[in-house]
Amino acid sequence: MKLYRDVGLVLRTRDLGEADRIVTILTRHHGKVDAVAKGVRKTSSRFGARLEPFTRVDVLLYRGRNLDTVTEVVSLAAYGSSFVGDYDAYTAACAMVELADDLSEYGEPDESHYLLLVSALASLARREHDAQLIMDSYILRALRLSGWEMSVSECANCGRSDDLVAFSERAGGVLCSQCAPHSAPRINDDERQLMVALLAGSWKDTAQAGIRTLHVVTSYINAYTVWQLEAGLKSLRVAALPR
Repeated sequence: MKLYRDVGLVLRTRDLGEADRIVTILTRHHGKVDAVAKGVRKTSSRFGARLEPFTRVDVLLYRGRNLDTVTEVVSLAAYGSSFVGDYDAYTAACAMVELADDLSEYGEPDESHYLLLVSALASLARREHDAQLIMDSYILRALRLSGWEMSVSECANCGRSDDLVAFSERAGGVLCSQCAPHSAPRINDDERQLMVALLAGSWKDTAQAGIRTLHVVTSYINAYTVWQLEAGLKSLRVAALPR
């Protein structure tokens, strides 16, 4: 079948010529897809505004040899319109979408990644929690789905569940006093418990986190992400700046 329909989340776009645009969509059932939206940059385009980043769409695509073609699209939720004027929320959304793009494969269905991203962006748009908390929780859970779960409840080296005193992105998470090298940054119980709550998505346990605790935990999560991906996320350099 050349034509197929799916729902998806627009990750990014880039212009192609004077009128066309290439759209990268994380679909629910077909994985990541690159598709051409012909004439989308013309003012007369019937679906130009529907193909913007952070938008969840119902899309009909024509399968091509190298690129698919968008033939129909319906906007289901324009999450970006809810936070485009909010610096913290917008930069958090950029970081989440960039990570989803990096972790997703073309043509490889991964419904769990899709649902996690949609849930995080919807929560961000509804202002359900602090933007940095949503971003950090998404990153930890997205990495877990990809097989890179950070150890937050037991020593990443020996598996010990008590006397956890340090953090090492290279080791894979928290470390006990016996395994922690002197150079590893020390972690207190508030910071570790926040990471536990973020990984579990236990929002009631994140609400009391102080600003300093949140910034420290974010720095650990960012370092872990860079180590696992072997490259940094451009958006994280902005999203993680102290407010």
